[in-house]
Amino acid sequence: MAAPRHDPDDRLVAAVTTKDHDAVRTCLAEGADPDTPGPDGLPVLFTAVAAFDHESAGILTDGGADCDFEPPDGTTPLLRAVDLGSPALVDATLGKDPRLRLPAAVRKRLLDLARHWHETGQAEELRHRTGARGPVTRRLVDDDEYSKVGEVSLGGLTVRAGHSAVLTTLEWRFGVLPPVAELAARAVPYPEEMHVNRFTAGYVLAHRRSPQAWSDLAALRHHPQPGHRRLLAEVLGHRHFLGTVHDRQDTRQDVEFLARWALDEPDGRVLAKVLDVYTNDDHPGQEAIGLRHAGHPDPRVRREVPYCLVPYRAAPSEAATAALLAMARDHDPGVRVAVARNLAAPRELTPAVRETLLTLVRDADPGVRGCAAESLSGSGDRTAAVMDAFAALLDEEDQLLRLEAAYAFARRDDPRTDWAYDRVGPLGPGFEHDHRVSAHWHYHRRNRPEPA
Repeated sequence: MAAPRHDPDDRLVAAVTTKDHDAVRTCLAEGADPDTPGPDGLPVLFTAVAAFDHESAGILTDGGADCDFEPPDGTTPLLRAVDLGSPALVDATLGKDPRLRLPAAVRKRLLDLARHWHETGQAEELRHRTGARGPVTRRLVDDDEYSKVGEVSLGGLTVRAGHSAVLTTLEWRFGVLPPVAELAARAVPYPEEMHVNRFTAGYVLAHRRSPQAWSDLAALRHHPQPGHRRLLAEVLGHRHFLGTVHDRQDTRQDVEFLARWALDEPDGRVLAKVLDVYTNDDHPGQEAIGLRHAGHPDPRVRREVPYCLVPYRAAPSEAATAALLAMARDHDPGVRVAVARNLAAPRELTPAVRETLLTLVRDADPGVRGCAAESLSGSGDRTAAVMDAFAALLDEEDQLLRLEAAYAFARRDDPRTDWAYDRVGPLGPGFEHDHRVSAHWHYHRRNRPEPA
């Protein structure tokens, strides 16, 4: 006898409780009520929020769950998400058009709560709420796929230390524009670029396009603290992303600004970020800036120089090539990695470039070897020395290096291709759409016998 089939609502509760996101989608598609009561009698969106499960919360909200549902205690899923300090949860439960949907009093309540946590601090607020006086427990967690945030626990309560980002997000979505200096002050205490509080402030600043906002941002270039200057470079990186991917804004003003900045920034970490953002676009001064910094004492700067020296879809000049070849002997492996990547081109390799790549493919650092192998395999070089180097890579312990070598044989229709792929060995999941794997199939298609 077949097991009884649970209705979609029951299965939805189970899916949210176990954080089975695919099942949550399936249940909603099969007609489950997105406001189905969970284990505590409240809609399952509350269950997802309490578990810091932003993915289920987002699926439920997009599927019609009421993120403004107010139980007798006067809270809502969105208010609880703000209280918990997870920007990902807040994004998931904010719903459509919050500036228009939510009454002014509700918006103020959300902003006040986020600002209270931001100004008081998670540890102090948890001590106030729990009465506990011991040390808090802290750990760094992923808030979503891209951002990290601290998680703070005390007296049986746990929150995430993303209230600064929550406040910044709510202000932006509600049309509140704090001064640039205030947003910068929220960001700079967090040195990691992907920390959610820093990233959110920078990303929101990148949307501020008024002349006054740009004037205030540009002034950060001369701030005495390197952290503020690095934040400006990150904001310009976000502006480039938004300008090229989303709102199609003209980024030429920013590129010129970065070119001037790259000439006089004294801090190595900041300069490295300036160059990183600057090379997102082609600029006529890139080679000169790259040559200027090729011998910079900070390896983080030198790692960005090769990207200045190789124009997009063009061969580097003789001076740039000479600088790249010299940097291939840099003691920092990160610099050698950047050189190996930028010597890649589907053009004919000069003898000097070929010898340099052959040296790098035997480098002691595995990352350098991998990038050099990729550059060589992507070139059209079929000389005996290069083919011998690929054959030698098939003895490497690193399977990715063996795969890169096999790909090189397939691209060149070399009769040793099948042997090379045999040497690669079985590949695990995740390689189904890898171009190096499909190259083997294309090799056979090109070289199959003609029908009689």
